[in-house]
Amino acid sequence: MGYSIFGGLFDRGPGISDDAWLQAMLDTEAALARAAERAGLAPPGTGAAVTSVADVGHFRGVDLPAAARATGNPVPALVKALTALAPPDAAIHLGATSQDIIDTAAMLIARRSIDAVLADLSAAGQRCVALTRAHAGTVMAGRTLLQQAVPITFGLVTANWLTAIDEARTQLHRVRTSRLAIQYGGAAGTLAPLGEAGPAVADLVAEELGLPAPALPWHTNRLRILDLAAALTATCAALGKIARDVTLLSQTEVAEVHEATGGGSSTMPHKQNPVAAVVILGHTKQAPHLLATLASAAEQEHQRGAGSWHSEWQPLTHLLALTTSSAAWAADLLGGLQVDEPRMRANLEATHGLTQSEHITTLLTPHLGRQKAHALVSQATARAAAGNITLAEALTTSKESSATLAACQITRDQLDVALAPTSYLGATAQFISRALAAHESHSSVT
Repeated sequence: MGYSIFGGLFDRGPGISDDAWLQAMLDTEAALARAAERAGLAPPGTGAAVTSVADVGHFRGVDLPAAARATGNPVPALVKALTALAPPDAAIHLGATSQDIIDTAAMLIARRSIDAVLADLSAAGQRCVALTRAHAGTVMAGRTLLQQAVPITFGLVTANWLTAIDEARTQLHRVRTSRLAIQYGGAAGTLAPLGEAGPAVADLVAEELGLPAPALPWHTNRLRILDLAAALTATCAALGKIARDVTLLSQTEVAEVHEATGGGSSTMPHKQNPVAAVVILGHTKQAPHLLATLASAAEQEHQRGAGSWHSEWQPLTHLLALTTSSAAWAADLLGGLQVDEPRMRANLEATHGLTQSEHITTLLTPHLGRQKAHALVSQATARAAAGNITLAEALTTSKESSATLAACQITRDQLDVALAPTSYLGATAQFISRALAAHESHSSVT
């Protein structure tokens, strides 16, 4: 991937190096050799012989990049080198074309990457469960358009994180179980060198690799790649949302959460940066553009794409690497997230009850109608902001509003109750319970 000194940030997860690609291609060739032997198209023992030499360690001296420049991809040189190591009667690359090997290798790499992502998402989800249960009643300011809106609880925030993680897991699991498949069609998707035995050998290759066998080759039907890329991008979106919330809530002026081990600055000794969240965002911001490239490549010519197929290799590899790394960082981030409950309450109280303006409007609406109630409370909030007084004071010190409250038979005690943030949480508890129940149901399936 070329990350070199940045490897600690980007290469978390199983890694998708050139060696990983090479080994996946060798695994595909070895599986084909074993399948050919099982189908009676190669002598006994040749499949095992090919498998024994199909290891990256045997190919260190092969200049595959130079060979790829000559043929448009590394497979021809790989096959030549593998053939030199294998018995002369082994069925190497039988009936296959280069795309069969590269596409199937991509599926093997994707499967390994998805497994790593799912494991980290499971860990992140469990941490969200713990946070949700611990903070189901931790009141804080809900914010819309970056401004305080109405009270919510931090448990509702983490329940939303949990739901997004579960949805991402569902998409990845679907791709993992039903959209990854071998590619084996030969030159133009007919497997002509194998005659009528082609589909049977394809089934055996699939069995050897533990991947599904598609109904027919998908050389220029790239929907499997798009489904994979979309699921990875959706996962990045879910993780990016968590990271963005953490960066906003950990700002100095907000300081409602912070990472357990914040990072320092090269110039400012006092800085404790939200490193994990920032790195996750550094990953996930790239995902939509990689998906766009893969979507653009999906329209391909006739039976083999001229450049469009080739354009998939780097963005798909990059997207897999970014997603696996993001998931690993997210598991760490959520595992050490620290919550400052007093700060949440202090920030909520900083507006002197203005976050309860909707509640007061709702309380007055049956008596005044919504428009009049909204106008009265709007005037009170303006007085509160201008005079740096509480909303309660603004409502009770104005002759007009205090007279209206009296006419509506709303006492000061009732007003104080309505101005308490905990009195206006709506269905928060129910939504949290539903999110936790959905997670339990989801976990039992995936």
